[in-house]
Amino acid sequence: MSSAHTTGGEETVCSIARTLEVVGDKWTLLVLREAALRGVTRFADFRRELGIAPDLLTGRLGSLVTEGIMEKRPYREPGSRTRYSYHLTPAGEELRLILAALQQWGDVHRTPARGPGHLRRSGTGGRPVSVAFVDDAGTVLPLTEVEFTPSQRDTR
Repeated sequence: MSSAHTTGGEETVCSIARTLEVVGDKWTLLVLREAALRGVTRFADFRRELGIAPDLLTGRLGSLVTEGIMEKRPYREPGSRTRYSYHLTPAGEELRLILAALQQWGDVHRTPARGPGHLRRSGTGGRPVSVAFVDDAGTVLPLTEVEFTPSQRDTR
């Protein structure tokens, strides 16, 4: 995993900036979408689904592996050479929440005429699921009640 998160010689305090250093480009997010929402694991399948150039895909997958978001697993089909599949680690699985939040925003503010491509549903009852802020007592909070306050470390 990358350990240096610096800006001008100082550690980047902002969690959003540090996260964007890892997952902040379109192709990386789309690779994660394919893995998290559609279960894609193989290089050829990522290429086919995304229409991404092989060198770009190699770079994005390599970065996700280096950052501990995905792991490479060897596999070999009969008569073929060893290849690798790419699987989300627990840290990668946690990014499903970010993807769901992006999807939820897009469903509301950028919905295509044909409607959303995927729906968020509970695995046990098929009920609609929304991404929300939940406090430490388990209460769902409206967006207007959530404040972002500086930590002791934030010197800005």
